This record gives sequence, structure tokens and C-alpha cells, in this order.
Amino acid sequence: MFRETFGGDRIRVEPSPDESLQIDVTLMKLPGLGLLSGYRSALRSDFADGHDRLVFNLGSEALAKQFGREVVLEPSAAIALSGADWGSFTTPRTGPIATLVFPRGGLLPLLNDVGRSCGRRIPSNSPALRLLRGYLNALQMSDGMSTFALQPLAIAHIYDLAALALGATREAEEIARGRSVRVARLQAIKIAILGNLDRDVSVGHIAAQHELSPRYIRMLFESEGTSFTEFVREHRLKRARSKLLSRRFDHLRISDIAYQVGFNDLSYFIRTFRRRFGRSPREIRELRFTGLE
Repeated sequence: MFRETFGGDRIRVEPSPDESLQIDVTLMKLPGLGLLSGYRSALRSDFADGHDRLVFNLGSEALAKQFGREVVLEPSAAIALSGADWGSFTTPRTGPIATLVFPRGGLLPLLNDVGRSCGRRIPSNSPALRLLRGYLNALQMSDGMSTFALQPLAIAHIYDLAALALGATREAEEIARGRSVRVARLQAIKIAILGNLDRDVSVGHIAAQHELSPRYIRMLFESEGTSFTEFVREHRLKRARSKLLSRRFDHLRISDIAYQVGFNDLSYFIRTFRRRFGRSPREIRELRFTGLE
């Protein structure tokens, strides 16, 4: 039933004889791109539908085949499968899976050598692959793909970064580095900052974490008309405001909340909070109790 409904004669799934077939995935179809993510049981998928794929191995060790080659993929590695030739992907255990689908061979024109780019392992520590995964995570966190106006630009960035990870033509590489690499790096940096607001977030620490110079990171934020310091402060203030308006944190003093979001100076926190929101932290909290907020 699954084969007939979703694959026909172009996509076949062969479940492991030791496990029943279980597939729980979400497929987002966009103009020129498909994003598939979820879980599946141990099985082999065979593709011959003309669509290019970039498969991320998020579970245990997996096996891919194309162009007469067999490739073992460690966790977090990836592989591209050309839609111009039969390809297969086998997961020996139940686990997570994520795939980018580029319809009708849309990715191939961006690649320098299809035979070398597709059907080969992309290691998990590949800088371009890490950049692509970071960008996809940023889109997911910000719900960027559901915003219609942002879709064409986000799709272009994904094509650019995928081509870089696989081996882009000279022209495609120049376009990607001019259009998408900075955006992806900035998104990855923002995610890192938001995950560490309660700590001492310094530009030096973030630069070392992402193997970039502090000057380059400052330049990335300046390209958006802001600064590293302003971005950190803005999101610390927003997080503090959210806690002040939530009943879950009624047991905390205002000073506790200030310290939790990364402010070490209470008077500075109160001053900047009032300047940003027009009211003091205490007034914001009282607004919720009066039902005015």
C-alpha cells in the first residue's frame, strides 16, 4: 500500500524482515524544494524518480549505493543521490532521517562533477555541511520556511549551501559565497548566542566556537544594521520580559530573573529594560496581575 501510494515504480521501500514497516515523516513541498524529516524503521529505499536528494544520516551507521559504489555513512554524515541514476539508502535500525529533495535534477547543474559529487560520503565535520545544517536548524527555529515572502530566498540559500557541500562549479561557488555563506554563518551564530544568554556571551568565545575572527562576526551583525552587543542585549531583555509576564516565574525576584538572562548589574538591567519597553520590570509584572498586558 505504501509503495503504491507514495512510490509507484519510481520509489521502492524494502522493510527489514526483522521489523514491521513504520514511517513517521513530515514532507514540506515548496517551489523547487522538498524537506523531509522524521523517523523510519529499518529498511532500504530505492530511488529512480529523477529527483536529486541530499540525505542526512541522523541515526546509526547506514549504507548508500549509487554509480556502482557502496558507501558506509557514520552518524551525522550525508550523501547526495543523483536523480539520473538508481540510488539506494539503507538504515539497519529504526531512527531519525532527514532529506532535501531537489526536483527534476535541479541540483546537478550547480555541481562541478556529478559522478564525484553524488554517491560519495560527506563527513559530518565538513564545514560546508555543518553550515547547511546550521542554516536548516535556524529556519526551523524561526519558522522561516512558512513565511511565504522568505521562501524564495531561503530556497536559494539551501541550493547554494548544498552545492558547496558537494562540490560546486566555479560560478555556483562564487554566487554561494556572495549570497548565502554570510547569511548561514550569521544564523548559526545567532542560534549559539540564544542558547547561551544565561552565560557570559562574548564575541571572542563565539568566534572561537565557529572558527571565525571577532572582526568578521562584528561585520556580519553590522550588515544587518546592528551589533553583536545590541543583539545579545535585545534578546536578554526580551527573555526577561517573557519571564516577568509568565506565572511560571512568579516565585522569582526581579533580580533573580535579571541574573538568569545574563545581566550581572541589576541597576543596569532596570535602566535598559525601562528604556527598551517604556516601563520598569516591576511595572511590567504588575501589568499582568491587573490584566492590562
